[in-house]
Amino acid sequence: MARILFLVNPIAGLGGPRGLRGTDEDIGRRLLLEYRSEPPAYARARRFLARLRKLGCVKKIMSVAGGMGAELARSEGFDVEVVYESREWPTRSTDTVSAVMEGISKGVDIVVFVGGDGTARLVADALVKMNAIDRIVVLGVPAGVKMYSSIFGVNPEAAADALCNFLVGRAVACEGEVVDVDEEAFRRDELRLKLYALVKSICAPGVVGISKQPSISTSEEEENKLAIARYIVERMEKCSLYILGPGSTVAAIAKVLGKPKTLLGVDVYHGHVPVALNVDEETLYKLVTNHPGKKYIIVTPIGGQGFILGRGNQQISPRVIRAVGVDNVIVVATWSKIRSLRYRLRVDTGDPELDDALRGYRRVVVDYNEEVVAKVE
Repeated sequence: MARILFLVNPIAGLGGPRGLRGTDEDIGRRLLLEYRSEPPAYARARRFLARLRKLGCVKKIMSVAGGMGAELARSEGFDVEVVYESREWPTRSTDTVSAVMEGISKGVDIVVFVGGDGTARLVADALVKMNAIDRIVVLGVPAGVKMYSSIFGVNPEAAADALCNFLVGRAVACEGEVVDVDEEAFRRDELRLKLYALVKSICAPGVVGISKQPSISTSEEEENKLAIARYIVERMEKCSLYILGPGSTVAAIAKVLGKPKTLLGVDVYHGHVPVALNVDEETLYKLVTNHPGKKYIIVTPIGGQGFILGRGNQQISPRVIRAVGVDNVIVVATWSKIRSLRYRLRVDTGDPELDDALRGYRRVVVDYNEEVVAKVE
C-alpha cells in the first residue's frame, strides 16, 4: 500500500480576502495570530479528509504535528503516524521543507499538501534535496491565493477523488508543472510566471492538469477584448454597482472608459465611475451591501484552467457573491480563450453549496453583441 504524507500550510490563503495577492511568510504569520476563527486552509483540509474518509481508500497516513495536519487527520478518524513536529507557531516555510524531507526518509510514496503555489515550490525544493523528484507523487489540495501550477485538485473533494482513483489504479502518474510567480512583480500588478519544477503528479479528471496559460497578445486578440469591452460599457447602468475582477479582458472595460483599473486586483465601479480600486473582501462586502441598486460581478476565466471564481480573486467571497446574486455574474472571454477551454469553466469559491448554485450552463460574452454558452463545472 502506498505511504501518504499529508501536510497543511496554516497560513495558505490568508492574504486573498485582504487583496494581498499572496501570503508572504512574515505577513501570513502575523495574520494567522490575528485570525479569529479557523484558518481557511484548515477548512479546505477538512473537506479533503472528509471526502477521503467517505471513499474509504485510505486508513492510515503520515502527517505533521504542530498545526500542520496531524491533528486535523486524527479528528477526521484517520490513523496518523507523525513524522515531524514544528517547534514554532505559527510555522515557517522551513517546516514544510523539513517535514517533506523527513517523510521521504521514512518511505513516503505520495505527498499531499494543502496550500498554494508557494507551498508547491517548498515541496519541490524538498524533493530536489532528497533526490526524489522523479519518484514521489505530489498532489495539491487548493487552499492558497494563487494556484497557477498544474498539480492541484479542482477543489478539495476532487483532489480526494483523484488520490483514490490513483491508489486503485483508475488514474496514472504524469508530469506536473510547479510554477514560480515573481512575488514582487505580482504585488506591483504585474504577472510574471516561469516554470519552477517538473514533478510527478496524478492524471485524473479532478486534477487541473495544466498550469495557467499567459494571455495571447496579438492585434486580433486585443481588438477582440476591446470589442467585448465596448459591448459591456454600452450596457452598464448608471446607478448599478460593478465589481471588476482581475485579468486583461476585464481591464479592457476600464480602458474603453478611460478610467483606472488594476490588472490583478478587484475594483469597483458605480456605473462608469470608479469608486474603489484594489479592494479587500471586507471593503467589497460593505460597498455591495450598502448599495441600494443592482449589483454585478464581471469576471474572466484563468487561461488554461478556466476558473472564474475562487482562484486569484478571493476578495469576491461567497458572501459577496450571494449579496450580488449568482445570476448577476457576467463572464467575458475572448474567442481564443473560450475555445482553448473547450467552452468549460470552473468555480472553487470555498463554499460547496454556492459552487453548486454557480454550476450549470452560463452565457459568456465573447465579442461585440456575441455570446456563447459554456458549462460551469
